[in-house]
Amino acid sequence: MTMTHEHPAPITGNDLIAWGHRPGAGFAALLARASTAQKDGMDSAQIRSLLAADLSPPPPSLLPLRAEGEVPLHISLRAENEDETTNMNKVLATMREVLRTPTVEAGAVMPDACPAGPLGTIPVGGIVATRNAIHPGMHSADICCSVMMTDLGNAEPRMVLDAASAITHFGPGGRKDGNRFAVDPDLLDAFRANPFLKREKTLDAARTHMGTQGDGNHFLFVGRSRSTGHTVMVTHHGSRGPGARLYTSGMEVAERYRQQLSPDTLPQNAWIPADSEDGRAYWQALQLTHRWTKDNHATLHHAISTAVRANVVERFWNEHNFVFERDGLFYHGKGATPAWGKHADDACGKVIIPLNMAEPVLIARGNDAPHALGFAPHGAGRNFTRTEHRRRMGAITAEALLTAETQGLDIRFYGGKVDISELPSSYKRADTVVQQIGEYGLAEIEDYIDPFGCIMAGNMGYRGRRSARRSP
Repeated sequence: MTMTHEHPAPITGNDLIAWGHRPGAGFAALLARASTAQKDGMDSAQIRSLLAADLSPPPPSLLPLRAEGEVPLHISLRAENEDETTNMNKVLATMREVLRTPTVEAGAVMPDACPAGPLGTIPVGGIVATRNAIHPGMHSADICCSVMMTDLGNAEPRMVLDAASAITHFGPGGRKDGNRFAVDPDLLDAFRANPFLKREKTLDAARTHMGTQGDGNHFLFVGRSRSTGHTVMVTHHGSRGPGARLYTSGMEVAERYRQQLSPDTLPQNAWIPADSEDGRAYWQALQLTHRWTKDNHATLHHAISTAVRANVVERFWNEHNFVFERDGLFYHGKGATPAWGKHADDACGKVIIPLNMAEPVLIARGNDAPHALGFAPHGAGRNFTRTEHRRRMGAITAEALLTAETQGLDIRFYGGKVDISELPSSYKRADTVVQQIGEYGLAEIEDYIDPFGCIMAGNMGYRGRRSARRSP
């Protein structure tokens, strides 16, 4: 009789899956190791034990949405008419959806709050505190949108505005060769070392967008201080192309985590875990973008103050689209200004609050109000959309509205054409915002910078090399 020896069945991918391994990178190599071990005489139990060290970690438990009302919402906003009531209801509805995000610990809204996207999108004037989570959608694409003021002493306001018109740059794109400002080489090297900022298109934007101000509601304002009589210049803009590219990359990474950690979370509220490698790199990228944006403001302020030979008395700034770490939480301000003294190394405790082109810029001292999560308003928001504002203006021309609403002021539009959606009537009533700043104890106003004039981007559909102007 001939004796036969049965050979064990070859180890297959199905065996590995049954043992807990997941297909993916390295799966083929794992199967090859199992086959080699089997040929060397190991049985299936021994092979399973051998490969146990290579088991992938179990998938994370999915994080459910928070129940409505589970997270506190602090409201520093009161409605006084039908438009304000409609606006406030929309703001609160969208914030309630935002606060269902699993990472959120608290939320707040400011007097200038207004919706900024689909339901569940953080509104302008919104603050959201999260634990171990950075949400790119909550600082928005205009990362580190901010304001900087320079006290120019006794400089003549019209000379400052004329110099600014010749030096600044609004609209899409950047400066051409021969008309650029230098970027700190060390900062560019830091960009190159960061995985979120090292792409050549981001580096090119960092070079070409230095000394530019964007479009929409970004501006350069010149006025006089009531307390000193000095001429003061204020600029408003964000991180331009570098920030926009960082936002896009951040949202892509956050979306991968959302699908893995909490698919029920709204896509606009996806997050990057702060303690992950991606989170640490994104946080560093935010700080570098913060630095680039401050340099961008300072570049314009230095060039203009030098052109008019001003004796600079004081200069400071603050950001209102950013993320701040405090006491173990990440505070996301979307159109909201941190109002505690040390929110950043260069913070001075003062906040700059523009209202509209015909009203003063407020210089205030932040109160670090707990019911506002430590924030103050960033300006005067809107009660209705730009489109609705245009509709309400009817047949009256943009030029006639500009004359009626800004009488005596020198208002210039870089694009050469009035942008009706940036006129004072498109914004909330300035006196209401000022009243509610005091009513809710958000900041103490120390000075008013009364307007002389300003430069806005204007309608960039047609761009003159110089701004159209209307002087008093």
